[in-house]
Amino acid sequence: MKAYVFPGQGSQFVGMGKDLYDGNAECRAMFEQANDILGFRITDLMFEGTPEDLKQTHVTQPAVFLHSVIMAKYLGADFQPDMVGGHSLGEFSALVAAGAMNFDDGLRLVSARARAMQKCCEAKPSTMAAIVKLSDEVVEQICAEVSAEQPSEVVVAANYNNPGQLVVSGTMAGVAAACEKAKAAGGKAIPLAVGGAFHSPLMEPARVELAAAIEQTAFRAPVCPVYQNVCALPVSNPEEIKQNLVKQLTSPVRWTATVQNMLKDGATEFIEVGPGKALQGMIKKVDAEANAHAALTE
Repeated sequence: MKAYVFPGQGSQFVGMGKDLYDGNAECRAMFEQANDILGFRITDLMFEGTPEDLKQTHVTQPAVFLHSVIMAKYLGADFQPDMVGGHSLGEFSALVAAGAMNFDDGLRLVSARARAMQKCCEAKPSTMAAIVKLSDEVVEQICAEVSAEQPSEVVVAANYNNPGQLVVSGTMAGVAAACEKAKAAGGKAIPLAVGGAFHSPLMEPARVELAAAIEQTAFRAPVCPVYQNVCALPVSNPEEIKQNLVKQLTSPVRWTATVQNMLKDGATEFIEVGPGKALQGMIKKVDAEANAHAALTE
């Protein structure tokens, strides 16, 4: 069974999608439609911008979404998913590729999500860090200890990426304290170059804003089950999909469990659709024998 997976923020690179734009008229039309919807030429930033341009949340998220969804379209009849899933932002790409919502509606939602998250980032300095070489349980305990010792600070488990790698998210001081405790426990802490505390309670204002936008968007049953971040389980009911999307902003991404459940449910091939190779690496760390590869090879 084929599981198509879609990457999230952080997988972007300058030049992403240009081959699709230059080489296929239908793909080019979708990119130009996106320029019109967004009100600026995101293609210029994707193809010829700087890494700094692409790091801006209101650019990054639509850019990764566009590259992923248009690549799925480019695959045409070869895109035959038995199941789909996406990491954080990638869940929106997965839903559009699986037919749960239209391309233009998906892009508008992603843009609204990015702008709402950007506002949260600007309202309160916050950050994220990857903790490696420790079990999930130890990192969770560290977060609990910091929260108990410093009640005014926030640090929570945000991304369960693979065994031995858990990303924490929160206030600057909260994440710094967790990193120090992780090092003392024998782990390694890697600060991430992000502008805010994604998948934490600090995203609550963005969650409220996104909920209103999702409520106004038409959803339908996808062509195959979508494994959603908040539950790591296959979902096909449109109302349940919407509820889980709203929860996603302030809830952890349960990627390890997602991959485990896809394997348990019969996935024999994981195909990453979009920029980068991050998900292939994560999947291999969940199961070293997993068949994981990119949708298109250079």
